[in-house]
Amino acid sequence: MSTFLKAAGPGLVVMLADTDVGSLITAAQSGARWGYSLLLLQILLVPILYVVQEMTVRLGTSTGRGHGALIREYYGAGWAWVSYGGLVLAGVGAIVTEFSGIAGIGDLFGVPRLVSLGLPAAILLGLVFTGGYRRVEVVAIAVGLFELVFIGLAIAAKPDPGEILASIGHIPLDDSGFRVLIAANIGAVIMPWMIFYQQSAIVDKGLGWEHARSSRWDTLVGAIISQCVMGAILIAAAATIGKAGQGTAQGLDTVGQLAGAFTPALGPWLGQVVFGVGIVAAAFVALNVVALALAWGFGDLTGRKHSLEQSPREAPTFYGAFTLAVVAGAVAVQFVPNLIALNIAVEVMNALLLPLALGFLILLATRALPPGRRVEGTYKWVVYVVSGLTIAFAMVGVLDGIGLL
Repeated sequence: MSTFLKAAGPGLVVMLADTDVGSLITAAQSGARWGYSLLLLQILLVPILYVVQEMTVRLGTSTGRGHGALIREYYGAGWAWVSYGGLVLAGVGAIVTEFSGIAGIGDLFGVPRLVSLGLPAAILLGLVFTGGYRRVEVVAIAVGLFELVFIGLAIAAKPDPGEILASIGHIPLDDSGFRVLIAANIGAVIMPWMIFYQQSAIVDKGLGWEHARSSRWDTLVGAIISQCVMGAILIAAAATIGKAGQGTAQGLDTVGQLAGAFTPALGPWLGQVVFGVGIVAAAFVALNVVALALAWGFGDLTGRKHSLEQSPREAPTFYGAFTLAVVAGAVAVQFVPNLIALNIAVEVMNALLLPLALGFLILLATRALPPGRRVEGTYKWVVYVVSGLTIAFAMVGVLDGIGLL
């Protein structure tokens, strides 16, 4: 138990961040448009999510090095920067989406954007600048667990079990809109910054191969919680916004409109408060994780000090990159309203980046580790098949989204 408690954290934190604002809105729009039809996908994504992030456990505990550093060592600086470029694209989209979600909740309760954006940014910077890795992790978990309110919201919506079963059996793969949302949901669950974050967090926490088993359990528990939250918001949307398979995504382009759609389940005031708490918690954890992933990744590539166990004076580049990511995101949302409408596009972009992110991850996990620790044998083929099918479904949705299918 003591080994598990020492190892637990990186997997749970990254999975709580996985259910970020963009992911939650994608799940809600899936439920609104297609009822419970995409619920099965949320369940199937649990083992897929675990398989992907388990490879970061192997790499981090075996090598003690971040993801970008390993790519640079084995495939050169050029490919490392290409991989980091994909991380930046996904990270920028995520940060803007998170701040947009927080601003949307602030607008809902009449909070000025200068406050709704400035306060969380200041708290986040204060947390990272004054606390070591352990403190940052504990705060992230404590805040992230507030996302479980979405499970209560789903229960309060009183979904019809018969409709759920009937709708799960209705998978309209011949509809391009449905395929686009498949890609968006995959992109909402498997994101490049998750790979960079968990591997670097394992390293920063000082975990070794003796902690690999416990880290895997940490990852599995996190994956289950993540998809329970995603499934809950989908169920709540399907049960409150429209009947299974007959919903509409229209009018759900802002957090405020989405919160309003859920008020029949809990009442106008309580519904907005519960939804607001869940969104802010999800956004805060995701902001922390994404900004740290960007900062850790930049340190990997430049070779500069990049650890939460080092002070800002000792690692100025690391803390500078973190600050830039947070401040730039807050400023962008302050001056460009309603960026939350871009959430589906952001998740589809994540799906487009999957071949790059998963490609390097699989290459490292199958080649950069000694026998007995690398992905090999039957499990290697499981990884190939799972990753290949995930990328294939994601790419079909992306091509649909840009009108090529």
